[in-house]
Amino acid sequence: MSIIEPNSLLSVPTGPLRISKFPPSSAYRVRNNVLFSLVIPTYKERDNVQKIVETLSKLLDESIPWDYELIIVDDDSPDRTWEVAQSLIPEYPQLRVMRRQGERGLSSAVVRGWQAAEGKILGVIDGDLQHPPQVLLQLLRAVEEGADLAVASRHVDGGGVSSWSFVRRFLSRGAQILGLMFLPHVLGRVSDPMSGYFLLKRDSIVEANLNPVGYKILLEVLGRGNIDEIAEVGYVFSERLEGESKVTWRHYVDYLHHLLRLRLTTGHLGRFRQKLNFPIVRFLRFGAVGFSGLFVDLAVFHILRQIIGLGLTRSTILSAEVAIINNFLWNDVWTFRDISRWQKGGKARFRRFLKFNVICLTGVILQALIVNLLFNVLGVNQYIAKLIAIAFVVLWNFWVNLKLSWRITDVNK
Repeated sequence: MSIIEPNSLLSVPTGPLRISKFPPSSAYRVRNNVLFSLVIPTYKERDNVQKIVETLSKLLDESIPWDYELIIVDDDSPDRTWEVAQSLIPEYPQLRVMRRQGERGLSSAVVRGWQAAEGKILGVIDGDLQHPPQVLLQLLRAVEEGADLAVASRHVDGGGVSSWSFVRRFLSRGAQILGLMFLPHVLGRVSDPMSGYFLLKRDSIVEANLNPVGYKILLEVLGRGNIDEIAEVGYVFSERLEGESKVTWRHYVDYLHHLLRLRLTTGHLGRFRQKLNFPIVRFLRFGAVGFSGLFVDLAVFHILRQIIGLGLTRSTILSAEVAIINNFLWNDVWTFRDISRWQKGGKARFRRFLKFNVICLTGVILQALIVNLLFNVLGVNQYIAKLIAIAFVVLWNFWVNLKLSWRITDVNK
């Protein structure tokens, strides 16, 4: 059995998903600034990891010896894929392994790998041997010859799928057409925007604020990267030899979520949002949660008044508080999830809840003051006054909670 140094695992980058212009320093490599860094995201790929490392290493040793690195980013697989990969390091010195224990998701795994990478050219390939490694050299050649992005495509000459069912083909094409409807200026630039096999110049993605969802990292690169010239190389998508497919209905939901997010943050809407300097997507989530709280408030109020028989004042106060609790929980796990996950523990969550509660109750008082000012002093129609007050208080609740309840602070990781 090989003896593995305990510090041979890569440290997992934290903070925003942003690629720096200059590669990070490495404590155990002989030199930095290799030509090519290839990230292999894995989850439960114990049976495939040795084969893919062996195949890729042999291929790259022959073409660019010592001028590359393979970076396996494993999401703490229960089959301990990361441990198998780590055991290969003595035999394959260009291999680096990262074990993520706080984050999940293929797209973010790829970006975390790129953040730790030293290459001038960055790439990604699946760890399940469904992407033919031989195509890698064609992609690398395309980038070296000037392409900002080289994509392995199933929909150009030389491309295809091996034995997909009609349903799978239909879903794949349907997702692509849907993407073209949402983001024609992004997805229309390549024939296979669903591809997870591509290379790009580091400079083309430097300092971009990446915010991927689910599996389709190429959408994020096309939408937020500085991509001018694109090359495509045909490949045949192979069937999995070992392990099981991880594609579920959740990935289709994530894909739709990703399309919507890119639509709101790129193109004309994105430029407007940047000028406004307002987090539109987060605000829409906050509004959706608030809308759900309205129904919670009414339902609890009905139960307290009609079923339990409490008085009007107590029913109003209690139903409002239940709605506030509902809104806090949803905002904590959805609207502000990217912030709250770094502020773990019951004490931190309770502090956020207290702040949220005070801010929302202050909003109720503000609403009453605004309605009285508009109606009694300025003579505005009472219903219009109420709508104006609600709009103001929603903005108040969102902005103050963003700055106080879920503010980004230094926390213990």
